[in-house]
Amino acid sequence: MGSTHVPGAQTITRAVRALKLIAQHAPGGMRLTDLATELELERPTAHRLLQALMSEGMLVRDGASRRYTLGPLVFELGLASAHQFNLGELCRPVLEELARQTQDTSFLFVKSGNDAVCLSRVQGTYPIQTPAVPVGSRQPLGVSAGGLALLSCLTDMEVSRTLASIAPRLSVYGDLDVEELRAHCMRAREQGFAFISNKAVPGVSAVGLPILSSTGSAIAAITVAATQARMTEKRVADILPLLRSAADHIASLLRQ
Repeated sequence: MGSTHVPGAQTITRAVRALKLIAQHAPGGMRLTDLATELELERPTAHRLLQALMSEGMLVRDGASRRYTLGPLVFELGLASAHQFNLGELCRPVLEELARQTQDTSFLFVKSGNDAVCLSRVQGTYPIQTPAVPVGSRQPLGVSAGGLALLSCLTDMEVSRTLASIAPRLSVYGDLDVEELRAHCMRAREQGFAFISNKAVPGVSAVGLPILSSTGSAIAAITVAATQARMTEKRVADILPLLRSAADHIASLLRQ
């Protein structure tokens, strides 16, 4: 029988190992020296491998820290696999329970490039419901509570890069601008949850949390939305424990 060796297989294995290592060190990333050591490669060889991954959008390199982090293509592939593995369907029972408990509309968002995409939605039973954000709709990261939760999980450099990219698209969302959105992002980090009002949809407020993988990366975000009048500070405090429980439940389902 002939050899079963596949040309380039070793390089592919090394590339996958590099991506796994960097994912484990998210969101801070890794330096070339540390990656070369972990991969047991000479620095020039490791550098060539990382450059190839960067050219394909699998990695990005922070110019200041010189650390490598996962690139935009990884998120695009993750979004594609989310559909393949029916992430929305998997999470729907959790969203249904959250909508039942809060009586308000629950949403699941995922990151796609610089946008947050609505992957699933379950409407609540409260007599006054918010205008529905359609499943599959996209908005710039940070405009919705789900997008804000995802944005707040990025590094400072990634946040700045994202804000610079989406700046021309922000003004249609309640006259939102880069500095206001940056302030919302910082507040979300400090509070441990995302809250934004009257931006994604006029007259609507929402609270959101990221759903984290075992490596600490934000896979998705879960939110609850209601009218501004209904979403008081006390109501946010009441919703948060339910939202955290739902986020933890989804995270455990994904680990399984």
